[in-house]
Parts: sequence; C-alpha cells; structure tokens
Amino acid sequence: MKNKKMKIARVEADVSQENLADLVGVTRQTINLIEAGNYNPSLKLCTAICKALNKTLDDLFWEE
Repeated sequence: MKNKKMKIARVEADVSQENLADLVGVTRQTINLIEAGNYNPSLKLCTAICKALNKTLDDLFWEE
C-alpha cells in the first residue's frame, strides 16, 4: 500500500526525497520505496522520518 500520508507531509514541508533521506540517514531510493509501498521501514527509521517532518507515527504510518 502506498504511503500517501508520508508523501503529502513531505511535500507540504517542502522537503525533497533526497533532503529527507539525508536528514534520516538513508538513500533517496529508500524514501521512494517507502512512499511507493515497496519497503517496510524499521521503527527507528519511522520515528526519524516523523521527527524530520514534525509528525507523529499515527500521522504518517497508521492505517485507517
């Protein structure tokens, strides 16, 4: 399942995939795979992404 919430939050924060990747210590390809729903990130990576985008785990990763 695509992670539209994460992509929307990233775009709203005016952060590119590459910038977000640099902030959390992964490659741009990893961010792309997460947004495309083709990669299951670790809890550590999820929390780092949330901090970088000023969001909670529920905001970005909880499925409704």
